Amino acid sequence: MASKTEDPTSLTVAAQKKEVEEEESATAGAPGTEDEDTGAQVAPIIKLQEVAVATGEENEDVLLDLKAKLYRFDREGNQWKERGVGTVKLLKHKETGKVRLVMRQSKTLKICANHLVLPSISLQEHHGNDKSCVWHAADFADGELKEETFAIRFASVGGKFSGGF
Repeated sequence: MASKTEDPTSLTVAAQKKEVEEEESATAGAPGTEDEDTGAQVAPIIKLQEVAVATGEENEDVLLDLKAKLYRFDREGNQWKERGVGTVKLLKHKETGKVRLVMRQSKTLKICANHLVLPSISLQEHHGNDKSCVWHAADFADGELKEETFAIRFASVGGKFSGGF
């Protein structure tokens, strides 16, 4: 008689598979195994109150509001660097009459340009492209006053922008 020897690991694997199949078949028809509403309610840990956010644009009239992509010229690297994509606004203060340019990034609403539009600023077409303009200004977007060279590009002709500038 030849004795039949089986690998002990194959028995345990087969036994585990059988147990898993039995558990699945037992729970398949059981009520309440799917997502059930237990009635538990979770209360917030901290109660947040609504806070009024001041944008600084409350006392200003919007002269122009366009979507654009803004670049600044990096003198160290001698290249244009993207500053942001978003809405550029020309805002006129109701009391002083001063006009400033403010541009915020689309999703984060971070300010990427903030400077006064002065008569000394000259706006030029960028390399003959009527969809883009270049100018120099003292910008305050990063929290410090800094002389920057900007370029802005619009999806359509930027005539409205240069007319409002």
